This record gives sequence, C-alpha cells and structure tokens, in this order.
Amino acid sequence: FFKQKTAYEITYGDWSSDVCSSDLNKDNNNLMQLASGALEPLGFEVLEVQVQNMGGQPIVLVRIDRLDEQPVTVDDLARASRAAEAEFDRVDPIAGEYRLEFESPGGKRPLLRARHFERMLGLKVRVRGDGHSFTAPLTSVDGDRVTFTVNGEPVTLTAGTFQANLAEFPDRHR
Repeated sequence: FFKQKTAYEITYGDWSSDVCSSDLNKDNNNLMQLASGALEPLGFEVLEVQVQNMGGQPIVLVRIDRLDEQPVTVDDLARASRAAEAEFDRVDPIAGEYRLEFESPGGKRPLLRARHFERMLGLKVRVRGDGHSFTAPLTSVDGDRVTFTVNGEPVTLTAGTFQANLAEFPDRHR
C-alpha cells in the first residue's frame, strides 16, 4: 500500500507565494533531509522541498539540480522520483495520501550557496531578507560574500542569510 502518487515534470514555476508557518518550515526541513539523503548519493542536490495544499490532496514539490551542474533531464527526474518515493514510503513522513512531484530549477532557480551565485554572475537576482528587498545584477562572489549593484552602489551580503532567486532567464545553461 503506497501513500502517495508520484509524478515528475520539468516546470518553471515560482514558489515564492507559498505560505509558511514554523510547523510547516520544520516539516519542510525534515522532508528536505529525507529527500537529500535519498538523492545526493545519486548525484542530485535538493534545492527546495515545499508542501502545498490547495484545498485537496497535499503536493510535496521537490526541486532538484544535478551536482555535476549539467541540465536536469526528464530521465533524471524519473530516477530521482523513484529513489525518493522508496525512501518516503519507508519513512512515511506525511499522514494520509499526497502527491510527490519533482521539478528542475527552471529560470527562477533558488540561489542558496556561493557556488550557485558564482554560476549566475552578471544576471539579475531577486533578493529578499537580511533587511533587503531588491532586484539587481550579481556582480561578484568572494567566498560566501555576494555583491550586487543596487542603484549604482555595491551591496554585499553573506550567502545563506537571505533568499535569492534568478530574476532573468540565462541565455545558456549555467
């Protein structure tokens, strides 16, 4: 008896409008650890896990990237889905039925670590948190220090202390 249906697709949606509470954040962190444990040995990085409940069956969305930084393929999504599904079935982290879905990072990819920012140098990034809210070009990365040009002035933040997503689609895979 499986508690979820598994689907996978490449989408380019924006998850920034989801509502989060402290319990939901805790649950998302647990789901993130569970998904990461199943997928990192296969060469995938889990960028985000979010639970959405739009008035019906909950959907667990897992956004992945490849550790070798190559584009995520439909075959990658299928392989990740099978591996995570087995682990989610074993642990049974959510009561009742839910749908488990996988997505590639897409054009509005989250930027979480310094290496994510390094790959996107020169592109516009939407930044929220750590006392800031702006969209600006990413101009440099030095260790964990990330610099943007906001209204002609440099603004330097520490990766991991704020939320950042690409604000423009790159002209090629990065």
